[in-house]
Amino acid sequence: MSARALPEATLARTVLGSGPGLALAHGAGSSVAGTYGPILEGLAAHHTVVGVDYPGSGDTPRSATPLSLDDLADQLVAAAVAEGLDTFAVSGYSLGGPVAIRAAARHPERVTALVLTATFPHRDNRLALALPIWRKLAEPGNRALLAEFLTMMALGADALEAMPNEQLQQALAFTAASVADGTPEHAELAPRVDVREDLPGIQAPTLVISTTQDWFTSTRLHRQLADAIPGAQLVEIRTGHLPMVERPEEWQKLITEFLDQHSA
Repeated sequence: MSARALPEATLARTVLGSGPGLALAHGAGSSVAGTYGPILEGLAAHHTVVGVDYPGSGDTPRSATPLSLDDLADQLVAAAVAEGLDTFAVSGYSLGGPVAIRAAARHPERVTALVLTATFPHRDNRLALALPIWRKLAEPGNRALLAEFLTMMALGADALEAMPNEQLQQALAFTAASVADGTPEHAELAPRVDVREDLPGIQAPTLVISTTQDWFTSTRLHRQLADAIPGAQLVEIRTGHLPMVERPEEWQKLITEFLDQHSA
């Protein structure tokens, strides 16, 4: 069905559920489980869910060469097709947003709908400042400091200020322990991402979920996506960069209600 040839699907993948297809593109420094874990069962209740772990995440070995957005997009599509899905929706979170957009641009016959959460079409000045810090702190020996940086940047003001100190320390320890080994490569790719030329040609119905307390990807970037993708719908969720932590039920509901309207 696709006009482009697909590579062999080589990335580790998660497969759950049954029903219309839903491919998942996770965020930088994370994995399918780390990004979508709290809502995976809910998504799989009515969909065949296929997610791939980028190099250096989950069970996928770390890459010795710089990552390519085209390669990640093709691998996501190839994994879904390998699981028997001819067509499917794609949900992309943070760095997974450009992966999802590129998948839809390169394989429009496959992608039936897009859901883009807390994501960006290109690097703005805030990301230009934040990503090199993230990359440097992801090197060995800096995990505790990286956890402090990520917690400060990723949690929304409501969630962060509601944490007593003991809970905050637990969150820092968990974050430090869960950083993906491939984070430096993910953080190196993110500043090179620019999918603005893809946006006007997106044919799939698209939902942009704007995380309104986000310090990594601003609402300005979310609006740019919604404005440039024909017919895109923009909705807001009152969280920082981590809706799966702060408001997982609300995030899942936004995704599933949109997909119910645009099932393959």
